[in-house]
Formats: sequence, C-alpha cells, structure tokens
Amino acid sequence: MEWDMMRIGLALAAVALLLSAGIEDARTRLIANRKSVALVLLAPLWWWANGASLWPGVAMQLALAIVTFGVFAAAFHVGAMGGGDVKLIAALSLWLPPMLLMGMLVTMSLAGGVVTLAMLVDKRCRRHADPVEVPYGVAIAIAGILTLREPILNQFGS
Repeated sequence: MEWDMMRIGLALAAVALLLSAGIEDARTRLIANRKSVALVLLAPLWWWANGASLWPGVAMQLALAIVTFGVFAAAFHVGAMGGGDVKLIAALSLWLPPMLLMGMLVTMSLAGGVVTLAMLVDKRCRRHADPVEVPYGVAIAIAGILTLREPILNQFGS
C-alpha cells in the first residue's frame, strides 16, 4: 500500500509540474528549466517505486530519453519548437516506457494541432499581424497528464 501511495504522489507531482509548465508556456511562451529539472530529479524515485531494474529498465529509460532529446533537439535546431519544449519532452520521457511514450507523442501531436488551430483562429479574429507563436508546452502538458493519469487511476480501480 505504501508503494501505491508513493506512485500516486509522484504521478501527481509530475502532473502538477506539467500543468504549471503548460500554464507558464501559454502565458509567457517560456518554460522554466526548474520544471524540467524537477521531473528529471523525480524520475529515479518513480523508477524505484515501480520496481524498475537497473538493467535493462533504467538503462532503457535513459537511452529513450537521450534519443527523444536528440530527435526534438533537431526540431529545435530547425525552429520547429522551443528549447523549453524539448527539455520538457525529454524529462517526461524518463517517466514513460517506450509504448506509453509513443502514445504520449501521438496525443501531443494531436493536441499541438488543436492548440495551433486555436492560435490561428485567435490571430484571424483579432487581426494580428504578428507571427503565431504556438505555446507547445500546453500540448506537452495535456499529453503528459493524460498519459500519467493511467497509473493514478489504476491505483483506485477506475
């Protein structure tokens, strides 16, 4: 029971960090490094609470995070997303096994499309001349929260 509570507490902490990052990105178009760093620092506790082995469990999560960071750093390099978004996705990838990460990335892409459309509609309605700067942290937060709800709800039998 105590491990269940630890998993729930850690998942709720991650949800709070993601929610905070999404709100911050929507308001300022920036995501504070401390939010991604907090996710990174909490990840080993998440692994421990979930009984991950050092090999291959933790090693796989680290490799997955490195690959994820590399892919999204390339997107940053071509101007497709911000550095805070890249760090947040990489930090979140430490929490998710490969299949959940893939699902989260699909959800993130769909949510990103919705956020982008909303920003374009807003621009058109307000007749802004400025280029649209999409707060992609909102999509990352939505996808991360939807993905992390699974371990929380599973503990309560929902």
